[in-house]
Amino acid sequence: MRKILVFALAGWSGFFVMAVELLSGRILAPNFGNSIYVWGAVITVFMLALSVGYLLGGNFSVFSPSLRRLGGLLIAAGMTTLPVVVFGDQALDWIFNHVNDPRYGSLLASSMLFFVPTAISGMVSPYAIRLLVTQLHVSGKAAGSVYFVSTFGSAVGTILTSFYLVLLLEVNEILWGMMAASTCLGLLPILFNKAEQ
Repeated sequence: MRKILVFALAGWSGFFVMAVELLSGRILAPNFGNSIYVWGAVITVFMLALSVGYLLGGNFSVFSPSLRRLGGLLIAAGMTTLPVVVFGDQALDWIFNHVNDPRYGSLLASSMLFFVPTAISGMVSPYAIRLLVTQLHVSGKAAGSVYFVSTFGSAVGTILTSFYLVLLLEVNEILWGMMAASTCLGLLPILFNKAEQ
């Protein structure tokens, strides 16, 4: 059950990152358009944030790793997405009015709105691997399994968001739903610990 929960959290993290990345294009479009510059800025910010997250997650996993802390990362990723919904429009308007070049405006906007939640989401996979590795000789298998589940979650998040969710719901409704799902999934380890006691 513990392993299943770790994989579920890693898979949801992958879903979350790709869904937010796809939605970011729609969020930025009213101010900066939907050009290759905007998508270049979005992809750059997400890749940099994930790389920072992988590094931080690996370092964080060294200190008393626990399932509850892994759940806390999901909750934190969800909560740090809240400013996108609450202050996103005002932030985008301010950047649009103060940065003349749409390339750098979209880069700044992507960084302000999406860097932190994406970096925290990036911490999930290395942290999950640390929880699964109990013996050195299975570390490669654990890493491969986590990256499989996480990337599979990313693929599911991409297809569901782009093919279905954006047709059924407003962008902010999707974000609220994903934040709620991240919080609920992040709380599961607490319930799991209580059930074990």
